[in-house]
Amino acid sequence: MTEKPTSGGSKDFSLYSTKDQEAMKSLVVCFGEMLIDFVPSVSGVSLAEASVFEKAPGGAPANVAVGISRLGGSSAFIGKVGDDQFGYMLADILKENKVNNSGMRFDHKARTALAFISLKSDGEREFLFFRNPSADMLLQESELDVNLIKQAKIFHFGSISLINEPCKSAHLAAMAIAKKSGSILSYDVNLRLPLWPSEDAAREGIMSVWDQADVIKVSEDEITFLTGVDNPNDDNVVLKKLFHPNLKLFLVSEGSKGCRYYTKKFKGRVPGVKVKPIDTTGAGDAFVSGILSVLVSDINLYEDEKRLREALNFANACGALVVTKKGAIPAMPTKEEVHQILKQD
Repeated sequence: MTEKPTSGGSKDFSLYSTKDQEAMKSLVVCFGEMLIDFVPSVSGVSLAEASVFEKAPGGAPANVAVGISRLGGSSAFIGKVGDDQFGYMLADILKENKVNNSGMRFDHKARTALAFISLKSDGEREFLFFRNPSADMLLQESELDVNLIKQAKIFHFGSISLINEPCKSAHLAAMAIAKKSGSILSYDVNLRLPLWPSEDAAREGIMSVWDQADVIKVSEDEITFLTGVDNPNDDNVVLKKLFHPNLKLFLVSEGSKGCRYYTKKFKGRVPGVKVKPIDTTGAGDAFVSGILSVLVSDINLYEDEKRLREALNFANACGALVVTKKGAIPAMPTKEEVHQILKQD
């Protein structure tokens, strides 16, 4: 059995090579849930119709951490899993993918979260979650690896960790530590409505940290949900209802169509990279990995539209590559694969 990762202590930079020090200064820390996805081995069927399921590691923040590492960046994951075989498997997967997992914690009472996901014939995804409660919901503020958070150049999170206590308080405390340490706060909404008590609770919870984020990524459906406006393509809706004074970069993922971007100075759209899709799981997380992997080494990216568009083209290619394979983490691309597809596009 895998040994549990130990809590990370403070780092003495004098003990590391220049390359190691640079990696630490460019660290992206991803906070939130990591779980096991069960996906039908045959696509185009509902969960009820599926007879065989394949297990795959999942959880948006963990996907992003692996994506950044695959692209040659430095990443860490903070979250909680069960003190069970699935929990150790997930810790191992992070380690195999060169993600710092010292911020992971193992709960003795609750199990690692499970999610059953199917892609129906109409292209809609169907979710069934088993977390009542699951270990990720039980991370406590006292269990946070504070030194790891303080090293983050970018601190990335979603909204699922804001649903339940004590994880919500741990999430808010981690954000506060990161903000005070000078980290860029990156927020991918990642709406999973069945996990929230109600639609109103989801909107309130998602918006509760909105004004603190420096970078926000949403989907078109999430714009509609958060604003109540039928047309998510309306720039005025985004600028009036969702863009806030502290925001440096607002991104809207549009699937195969590409993405839109908004900053204080400019806005625009970058077209997607054409591929033949097999499984859309993890595409948004790969896109986020792509843009954060560039932003962490080019911190003023959102002030130069040409550089930003190049970075978003790279991020779109990351998302496109993921849909050509099954699963999220197994499909996360390398930098070489991204450059290869961009040459062909």
